[in-house]
Amino acid sequence: MSHGKLREEKNCLNCGHIVEEKFCPNCGQENTETRRPFHYLFTHFIEDLTHYDGQFWGSIKNLLFKPGKLTQTYLEGKRQRYVPPVKLYIFISFITFFLFSIFPPFNIDFNEGASSKELKQTKVFSDASAAVLQQKIDSLKSLPNMSHEDSVALQKVSAAMVDSAAMGNLAETFDMDKSLDADMKFLGYTHKKAYDSARVINPGMFDFIKKPVAHKFFELKEKGAKKGDILKNFALTSFHNLPKALFIYLPLFAFFLWIFHNKKRWWYFDHGVFTLHYFAFLLLNILLLYLLYKLSTMISSSFVNFLIYLLITALFIYNVVYFFLAHQRVYKTKGFRSFILGTALFMVNFFAFLFLLLGLGVISFLMIH
Repeated sequence: MSHGKLREEKNCLNCGHIVEEKFCPNCGQENTETRRPFHYLFTHFIEDLTHYDGQFWGSIKNLLFKPGKLTQTYLEGKRQRYVPPVKLYIFISFITFFLFSIFPPFNIDFNEGASSKELKQTKVFSDASAAVLQQKIDSLKSLPNMSHEDSVALQKVSAAMVDSAAMGNLAETFDMDKSLDADMKFLGYTHKKAYDSARVINPGMFDFIKKPVAHKFFELKEKGAKKGDILKNFALTSFHNLPKALFIYLPLFAFFLWIFHNKKRWWYFDHGVFTLHYFAFLLLNILLLYLLYKLSTMISSSFVNFLIYLLITALFIYNVVYFFLAHQRVYKTKGFRSFILGTALFMVNFFAFLFLLLGLGVISFLMIH
């Protein structure tokens, strides 16, 4: 925690209680000097979130390698050893999506190709056209003694050409550079008035969902929005809404745990703690998988890339196994019963999360401008 200079005065500035040592015995505030250097504003924020006295790194180590240990320890009442569940989840969520916002996991651009921006940044070439890319590949292959830098450049250009061609084929197949056709229909209707009239005559159970989606479709159609722009904005909006969707899903995940377990022994609070730790683990692993994938794109060695992809596969499997191990440890289930209960919970949450993603897609579509 903080290493600020202790005040000579022994009165607590927060509650006025006498402070014999470093912390006030009444309110717990540290009796240090209030005047600090400017960088303290930022270092104190990090310290308060992570507790760099070992609490944070101990929490991360147990979260990754000891499934269910953090939840078990917290429910036993030993709550000063590790970062509290809510703070841990918020911090990991913030770091994960902050890095994703800086280094997007995808780039949809049908005008210049999905990879041209990245290729410009690496300064391997300045033109993303297929002819220039092929010329660059041929020139690199013709080198009698190819250096390591040339090998890396060849790999990047080859990957760029594949990505650019794939994006170009997709754009050409679906006419992504064109606006929505005038005769394009939504649920059999080409205009908003015709759709609304039909709904008045023959209302449906799911009109509360279909109607706003239909109105948004006709609105984009009237504006002449291009298909590629719609898809790009939809993907970006969905990605920005994902943290909110995950946060909304937390109490639902805990609710399913509550349904499947003894109500007298396990309170909803207990399931909430398990949920926060499990989702913090998932976010941390998503970040690790993303970083490993980015690392594979920067390394030219096929053997090293094979090891990285092997590690990625192992992490995927571990993500699934982790839930069963953590569930067994926390809820003290054993044998075949533990497997059946864990499988039921896993499948219920899997389909519930798919339903949530569907709702996220609808909301993201409605938010397109």
